[in-house]
Amino acid sequence: MSGGAVLILGARSDIGLAIAQAFAAEGHAIQLAARDPDTLEAARNDLALRHGVDVSLHAFDALDYDSHEAFLDALPVLPEIAVCTVGFMGEQTESETDMNAARLVMRSNFEGPASILGLIANRFEARGNGIIVGISSVAGDRGRATNYVYGSAKAGFTAWLAGLRNRLAGSGVHVLTVKPGFVATAMTEGMDLPERLTAQPQAVGRAVLRAVNARRNVIYVKPVWWLVMLVIRSIPEAIFKKMRI
Repeated sequence: MSGGAVLILGARSDIGLAIAQAFAAEGHAIQLAARDPDTLEAARNDLALRHGVDVSLHAFDALDYDSHEAFLDALPVLPEIAVCTVGFMGEQTESETDMNAARLVMRSNFEGPASILGLIANRFEARGNGIIVGISSVAGDRGRATNYVYGSAKAGFTAWLAGLRNRLAGSGVHVLTVKPGFVATAMTEGMDLPERLTAQPQAVGRAVLRAVNARRNVIYVKPVWWLVMLVIRSIPEAIFKKMRI
């Protein structure tokens, strides 16, 4: 079944490409946006040949806020669905001592995504329809000593998406928040990830597609994460601050 165009912001990421594959398989045209779109030529060819859909490449820098309006103006068509997979984990220990490093993490996970999605939301609202998908993180569910800079940025993004969803209720524009948990990607390569809590990028792509079709509001890609984070959020602060999780 063919569908409207899907814009993937941060399309060089493993998650971004997996989401592109999932929607292309359903007949959606795909717009791949990244800082260096030339590196996506192979991905474009694969998507077009495998699924028989139109695929276009676009230069996009999430942190160059002044370029965002022009970026949207240059798209071949305003997409039906916009998916933001932009993010940067950084190193917690570096972010504690280097404020430039901390700012990069916070801007990459909150400011940049909110800037572009805010502009897209306004255009979708004016049109009267559209779906916005923000890839957040379970790390934003509670501040933890081991990744609170990244987690705080994701917490802000999660709250921003929730507010946007409520603002646009009744407008014809839907907002989906996705919390993948651990995903086996280049960003997590070398980390000792628990198998039961770790998703493959392809599973994230399928989960996002299902959630968009069902008009879900918030999803944990692996449902077990809902229970894990419920437990973590329930730990009293006096005990939690003594833990290193």
